[in-house]
Amino acid sequence: MDRYGAAVDQFRAWFDLAGETPGVDDATAMTLATADAQGRPSARTVLLKHFDERGFVFYTNGHSRKGEQVAANPRAALVFLWEPLARQVLVEGHVEPVSEAESDAYFASRPRLSQIGAWASQQSEPLADRATFDAQVAEVESRFDGVEVPRPPHWGGYRVIPDMLEFWQGRDGRLHDRERFYRTASGDWEWTLLNP
Repeated sequence: MDRYGAAVDQFRAWFDLAGETPGVDDATAMTLATADAQGRPSARTVLLKHFDERGFVFYTNGHSRKGEQVAANPRAALVFLWEPLARQVLVEGHVEPVSEAESDAYFASRPRLSQIGAWASQQSEPLADRATFDAQVAEVESRFDGVEVPRPPHWGGYRVIPDMLEFWQGRDGRLHDRERFYRTASGDWEWTLLNP
């Protein structure tokens, strides 16, 4: 097996264990860090919706802060922290939109209220008051009354295609285990241990 395949398999094993571990509220929760065209960073917690050898997928409004930052600077970092296991995984890579079919399929699987919200919310934009948003939700509910809610054209998925994965296992005395899988300039994947 190649180094990248080994990294994906290790992530899957850690992720599956986290999902079964008491005290891990949501194994899919990840910090997503992006930066604008000037390099100003921002971070927020989002949910991992899918991962495989192609990368790590999340969904959002393309007009949101993160959507605009990814459009201007298509690089991102992810951090998964599963504190009860004293484990953390860092992922860095290039970001690309998922296919329209993937976005359509995931949107169709969402609860109806979440679908309504994707249309109603001008995500990350200033909001005068909650009543204004509630009115936007009511308008969208009325517009799609009795019919399926289509995916908004500005809403979809993004895939972080890794060029680095780092696995961190906490140990007593801060004598942690760290190992890194990374893509070299030639495109090959390598592996190394890191000092704690």
